[in-house]
Amino acid sequence: MEARSVDAIPRGEQWQYEPKWDGFRCLLRREGNRVDLRSKSGENLGRYFPELAAAALRIKARSFLLDGEIVVPHGRAFSFDDLLQRIHPAASRVKRLAQETPALFLVFDLLASPTDKELSARPLSQRRARLEEFAQAQLTADSSFRLSPATTSYAAAQKWLARSGGGFDGVIAKRLDLPYQAGNREGMQKIKKFRSADCVVGGFRYATNRIGGRKVVGSLLLGLYDDDGLLHHVGFTSAIKQQEKPALTDRLERLIAGPGFTGNAPGGPSRWSTERSTQWCPLKPKLVIEVCYDHFSGDRFRHGTSILRWRPDKAPRQCTFEQLKQKTADPMKLLRA
Repeated sequence: MEARSVDAIPRGEQWQYEPKWDGFRCLLRREGNRVDLRSKSGENLGRYFPELAAAALRIKARSFLLDGEIVVPHGRAFSFDDLLQRIHPAASRVKRLAQETPALFLVFDLLASPTDKELSARPLSQRRARLEEFAQAQLTADSSFRLSPATTSYAAAQKWLARSGGGFDGVIAKRLDLPYQAGNREGMQKIKKFRSADCVVGGFRYATNRIGGRKVVGSLLLGLYDDDGLLHHVGFTSAIKQQEKPALTDRLERLIAGPGFTGNAPGGPSRWSTERSTQWCPLKPKLVIEVCYDHFSGDRFRHGTSILRWRPDKAPRQCTFEQLKQKTADPMKLLRA
């Protein structure tokens, strides 16, 4: 069951609202002494989260299927960066990280139980009631499992969306009257809170395609200053209109000068790096642009950003990490609600 992105929280008696957790979606199935954890793409997650597989075997019920999210707590929040570190090919590292950064399984649906193997065919209103009964009887004794909160209050969903961050990045709305919609997006919608930030353009990369035989900009590399005055690379935007690229390239090329970023710079080694992705042109820190983003963690924008506007009125030194600090809900408190 997957979600369709929408711009606003839907209203009506047919909707149930839940926090949209920032983790790995997972179906957890137990049949006797066998436990299987599967990602949305069908990948076996059990090898990366052995502590969850072991916890599932400690549950008294010997047959069930749960839909939920895997997260890794870090202080009062959930860390997607720590979660990514758990996907590692070395068994010894997985074992060590399972002890150092143990994961939680946040349960939000029950698709099969010991007494009803076809629970997924029932409407969500019935499944949620059965899930709460199952959680009370089976999951309270193990801290590896938490029941994800749900509400039918539109006002409560609005508050969750307004305070999203720290491990949940929006609201999920589900149709109470529908059975589990495997393989489609008809019964679930997701609403994310987008934010903006003023960033310094510390460099750029050329596009792979030329316009009129000349090289043009493909993406802008974004930077923010820390308290020590160092400019750190925090992400990129490639949402540049095709017709604007030649003039923007002229503007950028006049500013080419090192070092560009004086703190963390782009092109460092990573499993995703390619020769092309490490090639970039540093710029004098003169240009400021406001971008729209959905998530910021590990001192980086998680995804590519969208351009809102250029900010000639903004001094580059005003573009600091401080602007990204916000009051967010404590996700652990939501789980105790």
